[in-house]
Amino acid sequence: MTVPETVASAGLLRIPPFPGAQLSAFRSLPSEPTDDLDALLVAIRSERLAGCYWEPTSEGGTREVARQEAAPFLRVENPFTGEAMSGLDAVALCAFWRDLIASNRGIIGGLGIAFWKQKALAPLLWDGIRELPFWRSLPEPLPVGAVAVWGAKARAEDLAELGDRNVPIVEVEDGFLRSAGLGADCVPPLSITVDRLGAYFDPAQPSELEQLLEWADVGSDMLERASRLRDVIVAAGLGKYERGRTTLPRFGGERRHLLVTGQVEDDRSVMTGGMGVTNLTLLERVRADHPDAFILYKPHPDVEAGHRKGAIPPHLADSLADRIVADLPIASLIELADEVHVNTSLAGFEALLRGKPVTTYGVPFYAGWGLTRDLGPVPSRRTRRRTLDELVALALLVYPRYLDPVTGLPCPAEVVVDRLCSDGTKRTGLLVGLRRVQGRLLRGWRKLVA
Repeated sequence: MTVPETVASAGLLRIPPFPGAQLSAFRSLPSEPTDDLDALLVAIRSERLAGCYWEPTSEGGTREVARQEAAPFLRVENPFTGEAMSGLDAVALCAFWRDLIASNRGIIGGLGIAFWKQKALAPLLWDGIRELPFWRSLPEPLPVGAVAVWGAKARAEDLAELGDRNVPIVEVEDGFLRSAGLGADCVPPLSITVDRLGAYFDPAQPSELEQLLEWADVGSDMLERASRLRDVIVAAGLGKYERGRTTLPRFGGERRHLLVTGQVEDDRSVMTGGMGVTNLTLLERVRADHPDAFILYKPHPDVEAGHRKGAIPPHLADSLADRIVADLPIASLIELADEVHVNTSLAGFEALLRGKPVTTYGVPFYAGWGLTRDLGPVPSRRTRRRTLDELVALALLVYPRYLDPVTGLPCPAEVVVDRLCSDGTKRTGLLVGLRRVQGRLLRGWRKLVA
């Protein structure tokens, strides 16, 4: 029998043509007896991967896969790492892509998504048939289906019209491991969240993330992945926007060190889940409750960059905090702190990853599961008690979507973490540079008028 080069060459395992992808096919490697042919064919059939498996009309998996079409043993190159990947692992990756594509069926367009984000979001919102159109305003006539909305940037009149027409809204937001750079500087995201129930940060109604945390069972394999991912994130000092880890001195000596993190005060997460707590009132409450503590205050990077609202007048910040730590990496500050106090900031989640006690004053997504001290009105529907690795598994591995900046392919979380750790994401263009200059000018102006 003549052995074909790979099963991929027979069309059974294919890389979907995601918009902007740099790869279109698996690269075959010399075969080794790593997989049993029958087991491989069973996996292909069970995952419905024969033919154009990403298309909704595909009948892949219903027809018999001829044994002579496949090599007795398959080995291909992992598109993300370049390492050898078995046929069964390739099947799992193809099934991951198929499920992602299927989840986008019925989304007819994107609204409020900035032009500099669209290239990154297009593959993550692709339905296997056509690229998602991005609209500045709602078209007429409006097709039937759901609209993917970046709520902070969509026009109020368009959102009202969607509500009046009872059009389903899919909430799209930045993921929790976003990029090596600020969104306010127009650095595109490497991860997003896509939620058909509601914004994950809005406690007024359940979101898909809240439903996962309340109801999902997490298997041992997923828990092991979560533990490994957490170890890598902590070791590399990864945060939402940055990477950095240095050992800091205990500025206050033996005093208990409390880290307080500021936020963008007109951000939707603060407006919906912050319960009216401003950066100033947060700092005032922490100082009042802990008069003898050494308080470190870190302004939000977007505020410090000069783009967003939330700055505390310097004389007030200095009277409440013992040290303003705007320029120090968040991961290093968390490691220094004995406790972390937040409104809804993701810094609280990052502190949990590092085993630190966290007090929340608003209602972030990670509050109410038994891992934090919660002073805000956590919804009574959050009844499940979670372990840290269960939280990591659901919040980082299952819920967000990730884009590999090298191949342009949707990928597992571990790939993006590896890119962030290896500086494989630092690509800044003219727009990013202009935004950073603008931020510096705004900061200078605010200091003059303060």
